[in-house]
Amino acid sequence: MNPAAGGMSNFYKHFLSFIFYLLFFRFFMDKLLYIIKRLIPRKLFKALQPAYHFILSFLAALVYRWPSEKLIVIGVTGTTGKTTSIYLIAKMLTAAGYKVGFTSTAMFSDGEKEWLNDKKMTMPGRFFTQKILRRMLTHKCQYALVETTSEGIKQFRHRFINYDTLVFTGLYPEHLESHGSFANYREAKAELFKHLKRGKIKYANDGKCICQSDSGIKKIDLNRVKKKIIVNGDDKEAKYFLSFPAQEKMAYGKTKNLAMAEVEEIKYGEVKTSAAGVSFSVNSQKIDLKLLGEFNATNAMTAVCVGLSEGIDLKKIKDGLENIAGVPGRLEEIKAGQTFTVIVDYAFEPKALAKLYETVDLIPHAKIIHVLGSAGGGRDKARRPKLGALAGRNADYVIITNEDPYDEDPQAIINEVAQGVKSNKEIFKILDRREAIKKALSLAEENDIVLITGKGSEQAICLANGEKIAWDDRKVVREELKRITHNLPAQAGA
Repeated sequence: MNPAAGGMSNFYKHFLSFIFYLLFFRFFMDKLLYIIKRLIPRKLFKALQPAYHFILSFLAALVYRWPSEKLIVIGVTGTTGKTTSIYLIAKMLTAAGYKVGFTSTAMFSDGEKEWLNDKKMTMPGRFFTQKILRRMLTHKCQYALVETTSEGIKQFRHRFINYDTLVFTGLYPEHLESHGSFANYREAKAELFKHLKRGKIKYANDGKCICQSDSGIKKIDLNRVKKKIIVNGDDKEAKYFLSFPAQEKMAYGKTKNLAMAEVEEIKYGEVKTSAAGVSFSVNSQKIDLKLLGEFNATNAMTAVCVGLSEGIDLKKIKDGLENIAGVPGRLEEIKAGQTFTVIVDYAFEPKALAKLYETVDLIPHAKIIHVLGSAGGGRDKARRPKLGALAGRNADYVIITNEDPYDEDPQAIINEVAQGVKSNKEIFKILDRREAIKKALSLAEENDIVLITGKGSEQAICLANGEKIAWDDRKVVREELKRITHNLPAQAGA
């Protein structure tokens, strides 16, 4: 027997045993946390939580052998626009010839395949995130894009991920019931930017592959991967997020008004919107997107700036962006031969919904029929009547239904949304979401728009005690359109 082979075999046995014990420790910790949560005072439990989350983040990175150290990691954070920005950046980098993986609210990609996010979490658990980063590395990705949330940051899900570029899309009051105040919400985001300088320095070759500088290749033969911050310069918090340490800083906006010597400002303008999409110009280069809405010009600027910061020619950036047909669950049109328009969108808070209506108004239409709801589980209850008010002002028919009730009474949530509808229009309160969608489709006539918001491409409805039921608004719409067209029997709802 070859002693070397025997030694290698023993090594793998020990390594597998080590992994098994780590996973067992994680399972034990989860159970222990559940018991502690039930037995000890709430204040003490909250005090112990940070240590628990930190340990899990460390173990996840250890189990999957620190994959972020061998990828160029781009984190995207902000109140809105994160998911679309991730998708646009990924497609732009791919079109430029790079292999890219990403995690986002809508989708995941490991560099080989893409699939819809079925976790019902924007920033999934640490073990999942580290595992998919490892898969990206295995599939020879150069770039990893990570949508990073304030809730994830609070739970140390960003720790032990070595970010290289951070993109800030903007900030406005949201998730305040979780964070306690806007100041706390901003501070949670700021923790990510403080974390940027903790990352170990990486070196890449001309193909953007991370190389170990101690493997015989001299550092001077490699390109240092600089730590970068890219922000929405039109946001009132821009200067705050640009104040954190980084080797390169860039801001995009419709004006150049930051007056910060170390910041490169990229101005865009000539924004034109239509039912075909949105166009804008950067450095005299016109970019025509197939995406609807002026806000998507702002989202696309994150991809423009990432591309420019990575040395990609603006013409290549333009070509990559112009080939994108749409983003799953974001202003996604469902076509099944019907004579009216059906749009599914993720918008679940007032500001995003207001922007959505501005975009929908660009599409020639007769009536608007809006299906909406609001999430439970203590998620910003104050927004519920505001959502109802927006629908009441803009839609001809308002249908309020179940969304993600969690541990709350779904009918009570529906009633709170309905309180905001201050018009004399007839509103429908339908608990079953399928029945609500069915009602909207039955009311629609030629050239009407049926707008279904709140879930986008999400793959589940969340109920009490962690229970989930499989769900996809887009799939349900297609099923109900087919049923109406072919006079098929009704399906069970949700």
